[in-house]
Amino acid sequence: MLAAMFTPGDRSRLRDSLVAAARADPCITGAALTGSAALAAEDRWSDIDLALGVASGADLTQIVADWTGRMYREWRAVHHVDVYRGNTLFRVFLLADTLQVDIAFWPAAEFGAIGPTFRLLFGATGQPPVLPPPSAAGFIGMAWLYALHVRSSIARGRLWQAEYMVSGMRDQVLALACLRHGLPSAEGRGTDRLPPELSAALAGALVRALDAGELRRAFGVVTDTLVAEVGRVDVVLLERLAGPLKELAG
Repeated sequence: MLAAMFTPGDRSRLRDSLVAAARADPCITGAALTGSAALAAEDRWSDIDLALGVASGADLTQIVADWTGRMYREWRAVHHVDVYRGNTLFRVFLLADTLQVDIAFWPAAEFGAIGPTFRLLFGATGQPPVLPPPSAAGFIGMAWLYALHVRSSIARGRLWQAEYMVSGMRDQVLALACLRHGLPSAEGRGTDRLPPELSAALAGALVRALDAGELRRAFGVVTDTLVAEVGRVDVVLLERLAGPLKELAG
């Protein structure tokens, strides 16, 4: 039998239960909402993002295991995956009702805001590490790296790999455009707010069929868009990159 999809009410009740459990856990020094809830910007599809500060000297492995066991026993988790950012573990759970629950376990000394989506619920904050912001140079570099692999994949007849590389290159160009327009560049979060003319241009870089001719066409579109974006952020770099980029897609 298929499980019913979660409702916003289900999400709120579970979040309240998680926060209550955090308050009752002597190893947790603080808790904060992150993500859209921290900005009161949730919608029907939002997940739960909860950050927890873990006391210095506490057994992190045991704490994570305890919270994980509770997620499976009491809140119907069916699977989880771990993502690390520095010393912080983000354990991401999928519930039977398709709700996503992200619980971040921070060392207490580093527990704090690294962006605007952080709302402290209780406890004290520390000094989070300063992470370098995304850069145009980084996105440009990844884009031409993908471009090299597009060319070689097509030449080798590896059409699935070529499609993967074209899509990766396009994602870097989209991120570069988002950065230029002051939009979130990670995970496509700002992409739908790009100017329509730019979105329309990059729509042409979608691969429509798995054959070499179509892959070359899409590759040419995303390369032209990359060249245009580079020219808007770094004219000097464009002078060095334009020729090789056009040679790759030629």
